[in-house]
Amino acid sequence: MKLKDFICFDAIVPELDSNDRDAVISELVNSLEKAGKTQGIPVDELIEAVIKRENEASTGIGKGIAVPHVKHSGIKKLVGTIGCSSAGVDFSALDKQPTYSVMLLLSPAEDPDRHLQAMECIFKNLQNDDFRKFLRQAQTAEKIKEVVEDVGGK
Repeated sequence: MKLKDFICFDAIVPELDSNDRDAVISELVNSLEKAGKTQGIPVDELIEAVIKRENEASTGIGKGIAVPHVKHSGIKKLVGTIGCSSAGVDFSALDKQPTYSVMLLLSPAEDPDRHLQAMECIFKNLQNDDFRKFLRQAQTAEKIKEVVEDVGGK
């Protein structure tokens, strides 16, 4: 599995308007909805589910990255998107540093293996210093797409 297999490029937010965790999650879910990828599930329901999961344990993994995610019974096809913040957002990261790149993942509840494969793919790429650096430097949706396809596509 590669990032480009589940990242919705039409929902990428190159500069998040929001500056707090819950608003960032809302902005990214709304972006997926605008791209037609929320699979008929009410946006508020998805936002609430992601925030509930985030409240259980922060997905701010450090090094400027957060990966909010949720398994939802209404989701039939794995989908994700990316949002970036030049100012940084407090995701209660393990290293106590701001988050600059957010990868949101919505997964089918009935397919936990696929969810784990996607998370493994995300974390494998996020361990790559070049991927993180290029993602943070990308200032347009097109540049973010290039990073995902070039650096994250391996």
